Amino acid sequence: MKIALVHDYLTQRGGAERVFELLCKHFPTADIYTSIHDRKNTIELGDRQVRTTFLQNIPATQKYFRLFAPFYYSAFKSLNLQEYDLILSSSASFAKGVQKRPDAIHICFCHNITRFLWDTNTYLREYGAYNFLRPVIELVFKMMRNQDIHYAQSPDYYIANSTTVAKRIQDTYKKDAVVINYPIDDRRFVFSDRKEDFCLVSSRHLSYKRLDIIVDAFNALEMPLIITGEGPETKQLQAKSCSNIKFLGHVSDFERCNLMSKAKFVIVAALEDYGLVPIEANASGTPVIAYGAGGVMDTQISGLTGILFEHQTSESLKSAVIEAQKVDWDYAKIRDHAISNFSESVFFKKVDQIIEEICSSRQISKQFN
Repeated sequence: MKIALVHDYLTQRGGAERVFELLCKHFPTADIYTSIHDRKNTIELGDRQVRTTFLQNIPATQKYFRLFAPFYYSAFKSLNLQEYDLILSSSASFAKGVQKRPDAIHICFCHNITRFLWDTNTYLREYGAYNFLRPVIELVFKMMRNQDIHYAQSPDYYIANSTTVAKRIQDTYKKDAVVINYPIDDRRFVFSDRKEDFCLVSSRHLSYKRLDIIVDAFNALEMPLIITGEGPETKQLQAKSCSNIKFLGHVSDFERCNLMSKAKFVIVAALEDYGLVPIEANASGTPVIAYGAGGVMDTQISGLTGILFEHQTSESLKSAVIEAQKVDWDYAKIRDHAISNFSESVFFKKVDQIIEEICSSRQISKQFN
């Protein structure tokens, strides 16, 4: 069976890219496709060839890849995947639109529906510099929603990372989805039961991540807080932060894992579609304080692996931090929960079983080429 792996764009290293990296490792002989590839700023794929679209040859696409949104479906449609028996797309937007031959199978690992099209107000808040183009952007997005629904019918099967995303796929695309919670590479995370006196935020600095809530809460709590990552809101967040809050910017994977293991708590205030950070924290033996909605409802057990706060406000977060400090945390049990439920081996056992069942029903050979 000849396999193609397809991802939206390889221009950054976020949660979706880390999952795609695991897919590439699990299928080492599969061919890799994406729209745009920025080798320096994305996942490590060794010497494997990454096949791209015509967008790769347009100047500035790697840096300003979001501005080319209207062209991605055309780019993915132009890929010739007729030789492949199985296509596994990893998509939060456009890769689901690749075309296949009629007897082939397309399984989409869907990280979310196309968020900027279906939650436009939140998206535009993140990119305030483009507000003057808002009337044009909204008109373009309106037309693209029809495209999105059309190309969302291309996959034969959907695998959603959370029950939240599965519901969105059904509500928006009218497609059923099997839920398989995405894994972490648990080998990267070091367990420690010796926690230091600081809390940690590991996130891109985007408006929907709600780091403003976290900063306000910790300004009031006066507790040490370390924030890693960068983004459009970095300067604004730094300007309002008190001296107990330290910004480290981009950190290496090694340093990030080290911070995860030593932090007293990892803080998440976003409504995440799924969210790997809470699981990564748990794999380090670190409890999570998170907004109790979205993906964390699949991955966290309040009182065992962390504390979930009810309202997306600084006051609600403050109360959760105070509550968390009263708990006698069992750090080993926190790690065991993460490894037992969200490890790579658990994930691929479920994935391989689904692929086997689908291939058997289609009478396709399961031997990988």
